[in-house]
Amino acid sequence: MELPNRYALIILLLVLLFSRSAFGSRFPQPIQESSHKGPSRPLKVAVFALGSFWRSEAVFGCLPGVVRTSVGYAGGTKTNPEYRNVGDHAECVKVEYDPTLISFKQLLDVFWVSHDPRQVFGQGPDVGNQYRSIIFTNATLEARLAATSKEREQTKSRSSIVLTQIQQLEDFYLAESVHQKFELKRNQFLLQLIGNMAEDELRASSLAAKLNGYVAELCPPQIQKQIDAKIAEILKGGWPILRGV
Repeated sequence: MELPNRYALIILLLVLLFSRSAFGSRFPQPIQESSHKGPSRPLKVAVFALGSFWRSEAVFGCLPGVVRTSVGYAGGTKTNPEYRNVGDHAECVKVEYDPTLISFKQLLDVFWVSHDPRQVFGQGPDVGNQYRSIIFTNATLEARLAATSKEREQTKSRSSIVLTQIQQLEDFYLAESVHQKFELKRNQFLLQLIGNMAEDELRASSLAAKLNGYVAELCPPQIQKQIDAKIAEILKGGWPILRGV
């Protein structure tokens, strides 16, 4: 079923907002988004474990240069892990990014400031081996950058040990759809605003990745304010509110 013209216009406004140069990457159309082939330059992939993957995905989704995010399981030996049967895997976020706009080293900087790598057997209130801290690498250069950044993190305090593991990425198992863009799914207004995407579209959407970070209030301040202003503009212009049935 087609969206009313007003809904289509609102979606177009959001897409235009996120396609501006300040965001540093192209964004797919909100309708038939899964067919979009992404930026012309090849993307790179980084995978991190830093506690609950609900928050981890939101941490990276709003960064300029990050094109897509998804959550899953990695770092263990169990085949086809599930949320309730994760085995020895860790909850992870997969970050697809444009290396001409953001580097692996910059992603590492975000990784370190977004969790406590010295906490034993969990992160914050989440306790368990699946919440351990891991940097997954795909190449020798990434492994060296990860090791150097870990050493630098350790020098900040000698009173406790940085427990972050550095592992070669083997298998990444995509998590169940209910866990993808978890923060955004708690905001029905924004889900409607971007057109109530199907699960596969939502998971692959650059726009949804940024809004997922926005809802969690984890976007860089300038981007957070820009999205605030655009949503306020849309509401002021007369977002259609159901007044009766």
